[in-house]
Amino acid sequence: MLNGKVAIVTGGTRGIGYAIVEKYLENHAAVILCGSRQETADKAVAQLRAAHPDWPVEGIAPDLTDYASVKAAFDGVRERYGRIDILVNNAGMSSADPLSSYTPELFRKIMSLNVDAVFYCIRAVSDIMIAQGGGCIINTSSMVSRFGQPSGVAYPTSKAAVNGMTLSLARELGPKGIRVNAVAPGITNTDMMQAVPKEVITPLINQIPLRRIGEPEDLANAFLFLASDAASYITGEIIHVNGQARS
Repeated sequence: MLNGKVAIVTGGTRGIGYAIVEKYLENHAAVILCGSRQETADKAVAQLRAAHPDWPVEGIAPDLTDYASVKAAFDGVRERYGRIDILVNNAGMSSADPLSSYTPELFRKIMSLNVDAVFYCIRAVSDIMIAQGGGCIINTSSMVSRFGQPSGVAYPTSKAAVNGMTLSLARELGPKGIRVNAVAPGITNTDMMQAVPKEVITPLINQIPLRRIGEPEDLANAFLFLASDAASYITGEIIHVNGQARS
């Protein structure tokens, strides 16, 4: 579905991001995954190549909270591959701290990676995509952008901002051939979720109509569809992949 395309995936070393990288490689894209450190990016690349030595994948580790670092890294990708067709903004962080102990520094740190970095990546890639005649940008949102959460205010706030950025840039970049969409995961079986006690997970599952939490591949499939030509007339959408009926 992505034959010949070049994709950058931030936060691509584990969890949902890693599943997206795998799915894109399986569908014949060349993938550049971004990690928080070069060591983690290299480790993810080694894991992928251990099973598929011929997969066109490499790892980079720009500072996503620094525009100059992002632009230099993305310009380097364009120089090596000739183009960038797909950008997935998946890197992010959260905290469950209550408001009474939420520091301005923590709030700013989360907003910096979850919002500022998304803008920096889009800004850096947009000139490249405009020059080549188009492209596709997919942002990772969250179900809490719609429902909120009991504590940890910065994360849902940041994802609501990502939704606004997605909708606005879909309008602005659409005439230039660039589609901008978002995927909003629900509860997903990642490393973070595996550490949550079963007695906490079970009641959550019972509230989901499909009676299970999501798997990273469930999300990767949505990212694959939106990146493919099958979604060529879809932009400005926030697709919720959470096993629930929309309310």
